[in-house]
Amino acid sequence: MGFADLLSRRLIHPLWSRRDDPRAAALRRELDRRQFDPPAVVRARQDVALRRMLRHAATTVPFYREKFAENSIEDIRTIADLPRLPTLSKTDIRSHGPALLSQRFRGHPLHTKKTSGSTGVPLQVRLDDGGMCWKRACTLRSDEWSGWSRGQRVAKVWGNPEYRRQGLKGRLRNLLFDRAIHLDTLRMDEAALRRFAAQLQHTRPELIFGHAHSVFLLADFLKSHALPVHRPRGIITTAMVLHDWQRQRIEAVFGCQVTNRYGCEEVSLIACECDRHRGLHVNADGVIVEVIKDGRPAPPGTPGAIVVTDLANFAMPLIRYQVGDVGILSDRQCECSRGLPILEALEGREADYVVTAAGELISGISLTENFAVLVPGVAQIQIVQEEVRRFLFRIVRAADFTAASERKISDLVAERFGPGTDHCCEFVERIPQEPSGKYRFCISHVRTPHTGGRAAA
Repeated sequence: MGFADLLSRRLIHPLWSRRDDPRAAALRRELDRRQFDPPAVVRARQDVALRRMLRHAATTVPFYREKFAENSIEDIRTIADLPRLPTLSKTDIRSHGPALLSQRFRGHPLHTKKTSGSTGVPLQVRLDDGGMCWKRACTLRSDEWSGWSRGQRVAKVWGNPEYRRQGLKGRLRNLLFDRAIHLDTLRMDEAALRRFAAQLQHTRPELIFGHAHSVFLLADFLKSHALPVHRPRGIITTAMVLHDWQRQRIEAVFGCQVTNRYGCEEVSLIACECDRHRGLHVNADGVIVEVIKDGRPAPPGTPGAIVVTDLANFAMPLIRYQVGDVGILSDRQCECSRGLPILEALEGREADYVVTAAGELISGISLTENFAVLVPGVAQIQIVQEEVRRFLFRIVRAADFTAASERKISDLVAERFGPGTDHCCEFVERIPQEPSGKYRFCISHVRTPHTGGRAAA
């Protein structure tokens, strides 16, 4: 570890973390210890946290006060009792957002997270300071499973880097604390990829982090153009399914194992691989994960809908939240000796890339995020690229969708895909999942480069 890394790890990172929350260092130490507790201890701790969250929600959250009137929460003692409670849908969050806020946090400054999620549905979730700090600590713990250490440089392959929207303060944080370089997945043309490849060689980050398919495209570009490759200590992929053929290419190019991670903006980290790379450890200190099939818990090894209960966000509790993904839980314990539950596989969350007439590649997940969040009145959206210069937008309209919303779509089409690109809007009642349970929020029928010889379906 170089001098700059040591300075960041020993001084800047601890001081900045303490500035964010004085408890940050203590939380990290506690989480590092907890991960190796036996499964029974982990489960018992989750049961205690669950009862605490349910009591809080029933007494301070109007939405749950009404919902739980029909279900005595005193009967919910363990995770096994959770199926007695109703699930929470994305529509519930959209329709009852204010009623989901805890009265205990009324008037308190809260963090706002906006996302289109993995299903193209724009949502807004509020989060208290304590929950935010806890989630950061949980995420940092799992990040270090990749081989990277806090304070070391990071390369992010992601759309719309957040720090750019935060002015001087955001740029300073990125320079000193995050220490990250960015490849914007909304602008992945050859020139941008070459610039980023040069940055990798110059800054030599110890972690590459990004959308699974975006990191694959970067690796494929470096290989196909015979560019020099910096070998990091860790690679973390997230936001969509990581296919075996993508993992193999990424690992072969960078000479480093890939750590696959699963989460969503609404509840943050859900699960992450450890250094054994056999399934993903559930972030049991932050969430409870259920896998449901036909309304009942799916047996271990059986695919089902993922339902998550957030144990950290007391400002806006999300209890039995239907994430919209499909996964498989396991009943085995990992040989790494961590007692955290294992999500054997994640089968949902697929995305296509689109290619513009100028040759730019645009990440489907970044694209959907932009349209769903920036266009007012969109309840759900699916983007289909029929030809290079022709797009179809399937839209479920909310009550506030107006002519201004359609004009905003036109403006975004010209901005994202270039002048001369045609589009049409198809207004539908709902956008169904595929028979597999997957939801394709961005579909391209145009062959794109760097996809391992695969044409978009």
